Amino acid sequence: MSTHEARLQALRAQLKRDRLDGFVVPICDEHMSEYVGAYAQRLAWLTGFQGSAGSAVVLPEEAAIFVDGRYTLQVREQVDARNWAYVSVPETSVADWLGAHASAGARIGYDPWLHTRAWVDQARRALAEAGADLVAVDTNPVDAIWPDRPGPSKARLEVQPIEYAGKSSGEKRQGIADFLGKSRADAVILSALDSIAWTFNIRSRDVDRTPVALAYAVVNKDATADLFVAPEKMDDAVAQHLGNAVRVHDRDAFRDALRGMAGKRVVADPERAVSAIFGALEGAGATVLALRDPAVLAKAMKNEAEVAGHKAAQARDGAALSRFLHWLSIEAPKGGQTELSVAARLEQFRRDTGLLEDLSFDTISGAGPNGAICHYKVDEASNREIPLNSLFLIDSGGQYRDGTTDVTRTVAVGEPTAEMRDRFTRVLKGHIALATAIFPHGTGGGQLDALARQYLWAAGLDYAHGTGHGVGAYLAVHEGPQRIASFGGGGEPLRAGMICSNEPGYYKAGEYGIRIENLVLVVDKAVPGAEQPMLGFETLTFAPIDRRLIDLALMSAAERAWVDDYHARVMTIVGPQLDGEARSWLTASCAPL
Repeated sequence: MSTHEARLQALRAQLKRDRLDGFVVPICDEHMSEYVGAYAQRLAWLTGFQGSAGSAVVLPEEAAIFVDGRYTLQVREQVDARNWAYVSVPETSVADWLGAHASAGARIGYDPWLHTRAWVDQARRALAEAGADLVAVDTNPVDAIWPDRPGPSKARLEVQPIEYAGKSSGEKRQGIADFLGKSRADAVILSALDSIAWTFNIRSRDVDRTPVALAYAVVNKDATADLFVAPEKMDDAVAQHLGNAVRVHDRDAFRDALRGMAGKRVVADPERAVSAIFGALEGAGATVLALRDPAVLAKAMKNEAEVAGHKAAQARDGAALSRFLHWLSIEAPKGGQTELSVAARLEQFRRDTGLLEDLSFDTISGAGPNGAICHYKVDEASNREIPLNSLFLIDSGGQYRDGTTDVTRTVAVGEPTAEMRDRFTRVLKGHIALATAIFPHGTGGGQLDALARQYLWAAGLDYAHGTGHGVGAYLAVHEGPQRIASFGGGGEPLRAGMICSNEPGYYKAGEYGIRIENLVLVVDKAVPGAEQPMLGFETLTFAPIDRRLIDLALMSAAERAWVDDYHARVMTIVGPQLDGEARSWLTASCAPL
């Protein structure tokens, strides 16, 4: 019996002891985080799945794992089909599956600290139609059978200097207080870790790849606040930074604080606050206002200091990536390099800057067919040597004090086929169409998504992920509320100061993957003769695009000019940071088409 099969059996035995007929296991923590600490990696421990998004349901005789299109291939490689059914979302939701598979009278458990209120309501309705019940648990049964489960991180809090933050915590809290006044509310619950980090200008190392602290906060209508964080994470410098207007409590005191809000009007974000928070507030007699966390939009619209920091970080990171691409151009054709070895080399180039705090996510280093797995995560078991006459996709980023980077390049190792060049060029044309888009205020990312797909669609092709996501300022590499996608936030209007990725792709299962990703800043655009204000994008990421993969016959004159202009800017921004053979390689890589 395999390790993960034994764990599945142990969970079923625990559910029987808990008088439950099933349990839902999401990738999540108490803060609805995308990336979670090791202590919250319940789905990975139970199933072996290493993706960053997914859920599982365990019933007495069957079990299913739910993933979206990014992980269709990965889940089949990492999770045993003998024990788990693969279910694609959003085509089939966890709630719908439960309604179809739970037996009448069944008690299906869930951890209220790991789900939103909307999910709970949806699942409860679906189960009710089947004559089954959804039951909140006080103790997560996965934790009960996980003998060596890691504890939460004890990393210290760190102050994010005003030179990078651009606004003091007091100014940010006053902005939240103004929002509370307009909403006729007494307080707001902040449970999203990046909102807390941004509001208080603090960072930490509690979650790999995202510099946040495990904490909760309550901001009050007078701009004072209560911060709930483990006391061992505090020091005098942080206490002095927070000041007397921020009262610090043990993180474990948060639940009691919720129970003490009787009679108050309290804002909680239905997308970012878990069901347990709503239940505790309502149980205490508070009036809960289901409104968006007021830090979310303010955080997404970067101020001048944050934009300047991002540009500095992108220039530094682009030089590190260019040094890597030069190294790869020499070493990959020799053979012997693997996905893990090149990912490690790229990280070292970033560390050589002396300013890297962490990677912004686990590097996606995909050789040949592994590149066709959109969010592939290489490990010792999957590690492939990079073959000659193939495509290599590397999606990576760094966390620097002044900014967060995320960039993807696809390169030819040896000679690409005509089909590879055709697909790459269609992806590039879509990238350019989005990069050069001009659009009115109020436009959502979903309205722009088709621009990046049109040339693939014309050939009957597509890709199964969004085209763009928001990016934080030394915070989460995936940041809302904006997205360039036809789903999951694509309706949020883009606003000046927002940073998004521009990353169309193409993936041929079992053969190769292509993605071209730069970060872009939403900016005001002056349009001659315009009758209304317009917006567009300013590209922030600078590193060469593989010219060998461009089929010039498919490119318009304007598109060729964009590539030439982009590469000229790479030379201006990155060129002075390189010397010797790397500088010569960059010059050749950025030569006009």
